[in-house]
Amino acid sequence: MKKRLLAIAISAIAAFPAFAEYPDKPITLVVPFAAGGPTDKVARDFAEAMRKQLGNVAIAVDNSGGAGGTLGAAKAARAANDGYTLLLHHVSMATSPALYRKLPYDTLNGFEYLGLINEVPMTVISKKTLPATNFAELRKWLEANASKTNLANAGIGSASHLCGLMLQNALKLEVQTIPYKGTAPAMTDLIGGQVDVMCDQTTNTTAQIEGDMVRAYAVTTQKRLKTPALAALPTLDESGLKGFNVSIWHGLFAPKGTPKAITDKLNAALKVALKDPAFVKSQEGLGAVIISDARVNGPEHKKFVEAEIQKWGAVIKAAGQTAE
Repeated sequence: MKKRLLAIAISAIAAFPAFAEYPDKPITLVVPFAAGGPTDKVARDFAEAMRKQLGNVAIAVDNSGGAGGTLGAAKAARAANDGYTLLLHHVSMATSPALYRKLPYDTLNGFEYLGLINEVPMTVISKKTLPATNFAELRKWLEANASKTNLANAGIGSASHLCGLMLQNALKLEVQTIPYKGTAPAMTDLIGGQVDVMCDQTTNTTAQIEGDMVRAYAVTTQKRLKTPALAALPTLDESGLKGFNVSIWHGLFAPKGTPKAITDKLNAALKVALKDPAFVKSQEGLGAVIISDARVNGPEHKKFVEAEIQKWGAVIKAAGQTAE
């Protein structure tokens, strides 16, 4: 009788796994920028594509903005390394080491790198009332009015801030930079004519260009874009700024120490999500380029970010930006 009861007990235990298969509860995707901005748009579209690959588990976007994305990154770095908190960050992951004297996390060693998602071109735009109608005219206008020009950005470390630095460096001039607390208020003031110029991601500018609310001059990639609303725009390279090439990438990260079995599953889901028809359509409509090379793998993603740290560090140093 005892043997029979023991056999039943063993069978009952065997019927239940030692742990539930990942994921078995909602995942939090930390986005270190405000809701409604370009990175938030990428994150929400990507979260929907990933959800389909992870058993339809809910993926909640947590907008934890502030300090150029460092507050959200720190929040993710401190989270439990169980795969239920992830971080979707952009190029400021690589620029923050130069912009800030001390970070509350280790950029290269404080995260598990899961893969790049996309690269987003930038567009040079201005208020509608600016007299320049093409980039050659804009360049002359900026050179003549540099001391009076207001260049808007979404805050220190934002994509628009970085593009603005590169643009000023390439033009060899310095204008008045106006940092905002996010992309939306910066764009609102540009449309309203309170500021003059901005360089921002196509994910944020395409609708305004289509709606004829701003004047567009050029794209920052070395090849013209195929997006209908932007296809007619020349590149800065062909407009006289030889070699100018800036895209804002987005990547997926997990807290350091997340088990390999989980990071492998997340990486596999990422690769399939990048081919999701709805995600592809949304990104193409915004001029973004979905990553299809080796950088969709964690090790190559990390090597790329390491190179980006060196690249942007030199740009920020040349621009004389003081670390905070």
